[in-house]
Amino acid sequence: MDLVTAYRRSLAGFVERVARVRPDQWSEPTPCVDWDVRTLVNHLVNEDLWTPPLVEGQTIAQVGDRFDGDLLGADPAASAAQAARQAEDAVTAPGALARTVHLSFGDAPAREYVYQLLADHLVHSWDLAAATGSDPRLDDGAVGVCADWFADRVDIYRGAGVIADRVPVPETASTQDRLIAAFGRDPAWRPPAGQAP
Repeated sequence: MDLVTAYRRSLAGFVERVARVRPDQWSEPTPCVDWDVRTLVNHLVNEDLWTPPLVEGQTIAQVGDRFDGDLLGADPAASAAQAARQAEDAVTAPGALARTVHLSFGDAPAREYVYQLLADHLVHSWDLAAATGSDPRLDDGAVGVCADWFADRVDIYRGAGVIADRVPVPETASTQDRLIAAFGRDPAWRPPAGQAP
């Protein structure tokens, strides 16, 4: 599977899960410490809104604070779907992956940035599914693309403090569970007792 297809599938999986969040679940805890469901979804919507200007070559300073604060409004599912469409359009535009993007830590090839977006959407889609009780199975092809890319970057991410320590999983664990564990999540995570999804 190519990168763009994997990225598209990660976006679709995220949007589908957001659409299934019940009104009473937005304040539920997630595997991301200190983030409830609404905060997690807002984080990815923020990321999707940042994608077009960054892929188009704008700097962090040029984008400024236009995407700060609550981005979900009264209809989080619609907000997430719209932001995802804009991000997908930017990434799939002719020549987009050949560009350079200006990130907070410096310039990077657009392809590398899209791999980062893929990883964030997959892992946080799993977070959202675990928190809300929806299907946690991610797209196998997208997971494979992400796992192959991330294998050489785990130590860099962990050394930078971006992810928690790897969670031990059995040798027989699926590629998805190994990826989730590499990002510092326990694939068996469930909401705290009394907060059933």
